[in-house]
Amino acid sequence: MREFTDQELVRRDKAKKIKEMGIDPFGQRYDRTNLVSEIKEKYQDVDHDKFETMTDTAKVAGRIMFIRKMGKASFFSIKDKSGSMQIYISVNDVGEETYNLFKSADIGDIVGVYGKIMKTRTGEVTIKCLEYTHLVKALRPLPEKFHGLTDIEERYRRRYVDLIMNDDSKKVAFLRPKIIRCIQNFMDSEGFTEVETPILTTLLTGASARPFITHHNTQNLDMYLRIALELPLKRLLVGGMEAVYEIGRVFRNEGMDPKHNPEFTLMEAYLAYSNLEGMMELTENMFQKIAKEVFGKMTFNFCGHEINLEGPWKRISMTDSIKEVTGIDFKKLSEEEAIKLAEEHHIEMMSHERTYGHVVSLFFEKYVEETLIQPTFLYEHPLEISPLTKKNPDDPRFVDRFELFIGGKEFANAYTELNDPVDQLERFEDQIKERDLGNDEANDIDMDFIEALEYGMPPAGGIGYGIDRLCMLFLEQESIRDVLLFPTMKERS
Repeated sequence: MREFTDQELVRRDKAKKIKEMGIDPFGQRYDRTNLVSEIKEKYQDVDHDKFETMTDTAKVAGRIMFIRKMGKASFFSIKDKSGSMQIYISVNDVGEETYNLFKSADIGDIVGVYGKIMKTRTGEVTIKCLEYTHLVKALRPLPEKFHGLTDIEERYRRRYVDLIMNDDSKKVAFLRPKIIRCIQNFMDSEGFTEVETPILTTLLTGASARPFITHHNTQNLDMYLRIALELPLKRLLVGGMEAVYEIGRVFRNEGMDPKHNPEFTLMEAYLAYSNLEGMMELTENMFQKIAKEVFGKMTFNFCGHEINLEGPWKRISMTDSIKEVTGIDFKKLSEEEAIKLAEEHHIEMMSHERTYGHVVSLFFEKYVEETLIQPTFLYEHPLEISPLTKKNPDDPRFVDRFELFIGGKEFANAYTELNDPVDQLERFEDQIKERDLGNDEANDIDMDFIEALEYGMPPAGGIGYGIDRLCMLFLEQESIRDVLLFPTMKERS
């Protein structure tokens, strides 16, 4: 049993006394009629003298964040989800019993206030309390006002306290859903249908990643938490839905850093009769819509860079981007020459990476990725790293795929989707060979998906967006944990 601090003991004693007064220390329903932001917006520009003849009232509720207790009259402030407001309370207005109840309040308590709207001599819109209602006794004191939670790890662990003390965190929390809603409205306007697909799966498919494994007791069957949304959505294209998307949680049993969390929100979209170009147009339009409608601007500060989302965005092949930075033209190299070059550049290769395509990808990651600051569509990826994508008709070493890079980080991954069941099965079989060579992120063979393709999937474009990273850009945050309400954290030591 933990030991209470002196402040906690005092607060618990106050809670007992409140209960003895016949008041529930932890509250009942309270029908407020106003948010404090609404009151401030409506009355901020009203002249002080006009309040003398006004009888407008308001009923608000929130957490006490400041108290200045005086003799028979006091000031305090409450904070609701929209902001803070000053309250004036006096024994003459509420009576001695209620005023004494108020005087036992602590910072952090949650209260209801009904009263007349007024403005102080300093011009601050204030509620003159006529009815004071105790709602919830806070048994723990809040952190000191000006410092809040100074330990950033504690901010993430105790997000509930961070949201109380940190207005920036609360702003992020309220803006993220607006971004997602804007995406949904945009996709709906483009003729897409939002769907839901299974989170639990028996096969590892749709991406290269290590999974989380769970167990289904009834079937006595090991299952995976999904690592991607791709194959179920493509099955819907086969079924004739033609334009589908899903925004859902996926799970990858990998490391944590400012760009990665083991569970994250992914959006994938698939459009029949489209291709890579169609996905580029969709992406550029979606990002610009979010920028304009949610934020009213087109430039954002992201990881020390001013990002301009005005189009048209740069488009460049992976090999040309490497050539731009290093002068090396991989299009002219054989597999043997590429591997030799990687060794000369001291690029570490695992056994399954000693191929032309993997070397190209490794060169890009080492020399180019971090240089792509302004929005850039990087297309024409090597075949070996893109098992679900159509081959480039001009050079079968590459596929019709692009990634969107902003601020040196990947924001989207798109394909002209592979719909040839024979080719797809061969790619799956190649993945199994890679697994035998040590690639523990290689996909399983999904024979049901092959069967679906044999019924015929229309030519299509597909794309995936990391919603958390997208929010990082628009909310101008450098860590993924700042756009997640509850990021995965290490256990306390």
